[in-house]
Amino acid sequence: MVSLRTMKIARVAGALGAEVTDVDLSSELAPGEVAELRRLWLDHLVLFFRDQPLTPAQFFAFASRFGEPMAYPLLAGLDEFPMITPVVKLEDETVNFGGVWHSDTTYLSEPPSATALIARVVPPVGGDTLFANQYLAYDALSPEMKRLLGSLKAISSSAKADATKTREDRVRTSGRTDVPAEYLAVHPVVRTHPETGRKALYVNPAHTIRFEGMSTEESESILAYLFRHQSRAEFTYRLSWRAGSIALWDNRCVIHNPVNDYHGYRRVMHRITLKGDIPQ
Repeated sequence: MVSLRTMKIARVAGALGAEVTDVDLSSELAPGEVAELRRLWLDHLVLFFRDQPLTPAQFFAFASRFGEPMAYPLLAGLDEFPMITPVVKLEDETVNFGGVWHSDTTYLSEPPSATALIARVVPPVGGDTLFANQYLAYDALSPEMKRLLGSLKAISSSAKADATKTREDRVRTSGRTDVPAEYLAVHPVVRTHPETGRKALYVNPAHTIRFEGMSTEESESILAYLFRHQSRAEFTYRLSWRAGSIALWDNRCVIHNPVNDYHGYRRVMHRITLKGDIPQ
């Protein structure tokens, strides 16, 4: 069993993220350990764990300690664990899955609260993931921009072209057949985190198409500014993966972007998303 006395925490960047060491996630976590990890996760937004060669069953058990796993709406999961989605780029493919800044599945009415990702096969170099703190992105806006955005809602779509292109290879090989042509959801542009009470910018280039009540053309310039702003370098951290690395991030206040710089190599990850609530 994990001991709070031996578990070590180290911040990895000024913006967000902490690495947790001296912990074996394949072992049982007592309620006190889970509560402490959850507190750290809410404080740092992303937790990283190294050298955790978990089986799918162990990975599922780990993620389930932080919430209820949910199915990814567009792809089939593992046969034995349908809530675990393989995230794969093969040697002959040039487009990576989800290779654009995004928050997972904001086109759902209740987007996931969290995502857990474990690396199974990684390229010799490249294939990093960028994370960006959306509390900081909101805090850095001018008072007038905050006032404007506070009254707006935005529409998210599963069919936005840039995001759709990143899914083509996987949908062709393992896409689900029981899904609509497009998912649409409307969420506040500025979201109040249900656990911390902090405000976060809640749009993203992959899924946000326009503001509710405005045309795409009317929305375009403001969204283009927000998309550039929310991934500014000072809001980010870049994770280099090793096989057995795990990241657990808060989907309500973090966007992420897997870097597509490893053509000719295989990259295989397993992902679990955890149920969330209606953004407020």
